[in-house]
Amino acid sequence: MEDDSAVYKTLLESTQAIPWKINWSDLTFAYIGPQIEALLGWPQDSWKGIDDWASRIHEEDRERVVNFCVAQSKAGTDHEADYRALTKDGDYIWIRDVVHVVRNGDGDVDALIGFMFDINERKKTEQELVRLQKELEELSFKDGLTGVANRRMFDSIIDVEWVNARRNHQPLSVIMIDIDYFKQYNDHYGHIQGDDCLKQVATLLSKAATRARDFVGRFGGEEFVLVLPETDADAAKKVAERCIQMIRDAQIPHEKSGIGADLTVSLGVGTIIPLHNTEAMAFVEDVDRLLYKAKENGRNRAEFNQ
Repeated sequence: MEDDSAVYKTLLESTQAIPWKINWSDLTFAYIGPQIEALLGWPQDSWKGIDDWASRIHEEDRERVVNFCVAQSKAGTDHEADYRALTKDGDYIWIRDVVHVVRNGDGDVDALIGFMFDINERKKTEQELVRLQKELEELSFKDGLTGVANRRMFDSIIDVEWVNARRNHQPLSVIMIDIDYFKQYNDHYGHIQGDDCLKQVATLLSKAATRARDFVGRFGGEEFVLVLPETDADAAKKVAERCIQMIRDAQIPHEKSGIGADLTVSLGVGTIIPLHNTEAMAFVEDVDRLLYKAKENGRNRAEFNQ
């Protein structure tokens, strides 16, 4: 058993997450991983009790987090909280604290055990995206016709998501979408109805990308783009299929299509985990080539890089 305990301790202390345990009876730390000093600068032995934890939370987060965690713990409910932890140097790092409540044989709270996770980079990305969204509103990074984001906003978003995916070694997917035979549509129905068609397609594509960070923009002309963070090839394929199906279900008449009576779209779908020697726009160009391959292969279809 002693050997097993040593193994478990070694495993805990070799993870990037910081393990800890608090005795509920006196709210003192029974243990906190040595990783805490590398992350925040506070020595491992300086974490005596809950007051040390509370005092090292950013003052703007402290009351909210402490009240929430204490209430959840008293109720015996597992919980998690995001907050800014103060470093010994006076800076702060975003932490996610995941807490499990341990009960004794009588069902009373006996201890709290959990892990602290460094989510600083993720929070920075979220804050940068919020900043970009505000910039969209302030500088009109919105396509005036369709209401979705424009090419300028896409250029900003793809740079942020590219850096985030590369840093966290996560997949990033991009879908390029082009309306089939749109010139013929404009020539037949006129530019006013052509504009209405673009608005309809933009609305449908916005519904196909459902997560908060999913991005939909007008790339130019009759071409649209979706940016799907943390999305692997299988998930991107499902989104692409949803785009095709939603356009098909809308049954927008297109008498001059050449492949049917209704409007259709062609798609290029690419997924990548960016490396340090790869560039975002080179990847976008690869996806655009997949789009034109879909058009060459008959339209009303998607081509994939995986």
